[in-house]
Amino acid sequence: MIQTNSGLRSLVQSLRPITSSLSEIAAYSCYTSQAASALQQVSRPNSYSEDEYAKVDWDNLGFGITPVDYMYTMKCSSDGKFEQGQLAPYGNVDLSPSAAVLNYGQGLYEGTKAYRTEDGRLLLFRLDQNATRMKMGADRLCMACPSSYQFIDAVKQTALANKRWIPPRGKGTLYIRPLLMGSGAVLGLAPAPEYTFLVYASPVGNYFKEGLKPLNLCVEEEFHRATRGGAGGVKSITNYAPVLKAMARAKSRGFSDVLYLDSASKKNLEEVSSCNIFLVKGNIISTPATSGTILQGVTRRSIIEIALDHGYQVEERAIPVDELMDADEVFCTGTAVGVAPVGSITYQDRRVEYNVGEESVSQKLYSILEGIKTGVIEDKKGWTIKI
Repeated sequence: MIQTNSGLRSLVQSLRPITSSLSEIAAYSCYTSQAASALQQVSRPNSYSEDEYAKVDWDNLGFGITPVDYMYTMKCSSDGKFEQGQLAPYGNVDLSPSAAVLNYGQGLYEGTKAYRTEDGRLLLFRLDQNATRMKMGADRLCMACPSSYQFIDAVKQTALANKRWIPPRGKGTLYIRPLLMGSGAVLGLAPAPEYTFLVYASPVGNYFKEGLKPLNLCVEEEFHRATRGGAGGVKSITNYAPVLKAMARAKSRGFSDVLYLDSASKKNLEEVSSCNIFLVKGNIISTPATSGTILQGVTRRSIIEIALDHGYQVEERAIPVDELMDADEVFCTGTAVGVAPVGSITYQDRRVEYNVGEESVSQKLYSILEGIKTGVIEDKKGWTIKI
């Protein structure tokens, strides 16, 4: 819980404008004063100090829901403008049975994380990329969308209000999920008359049950994650339930996850169920191009930029599945999974193993990326936001 004096002052000071325009500064003044009011409304008498951690077994965090103190909500009506949001105690939300998100899947989500540094600072990572991606998805699904400023402001408020749930460095992160949904009631197929933007969070550890161990994937040939002209390139909520059947089948056979092929030729690599994929051959790192069926991952983009900075040649292109047979390394990237090495891939009953370990390319790139995220390595790119 946030202290209503020093804690609130810290929150307001942390919500700095992300641009220097007069209009943004004026908006910032309004938002921070309203944010202070919102926090005062939900604050309760303190039972712990700001530096005290929540009672969590940090050594055994998985990737699941641990209810935190606060979530953030903001609504938009038919005029297309979002009102000022507010923090509220974490809990269930009310929806009409005919809400567009329930009936027609009109919803998007993002994923980001808050990190605690060794010296106690709290950092967020490349939120502008998440805000831009949500805007792209909202355009595709005919939804009103918060501005980049509103998106970033909401995530910062949520992270700071749940500060005690951010794990100690090396124990995990606070996973933060912004969610945009058609909350207005509709019966016929049409865009919702009202939209709700909410942000919730949960402390998490490793995404895969294997932890940091290499993944074992299988190539899926029957089911497809996305099709040309569909919504595979945006983070629509409708992209994820269809992969569950293939995932369940793969896990029943002892695999970690599924690698999908393109639906047109069934010959080119696309994505794993919830993350992008990379192949390494010598000094060349290859990843499928984001041509409408593949999500433009924030971690994917960051790894590409880091690899280029360190002398690797990076290719974004169509990758035939046969290239798996000759790759030196394979790894996956995503906000939830981080950078996950792949130990083996099975395709048509042929199993191929790959290089893993401390000297692998993926491990080197992972160490640099995590170093930037956690403040161990100087952020020369302006990717991190201190709160």
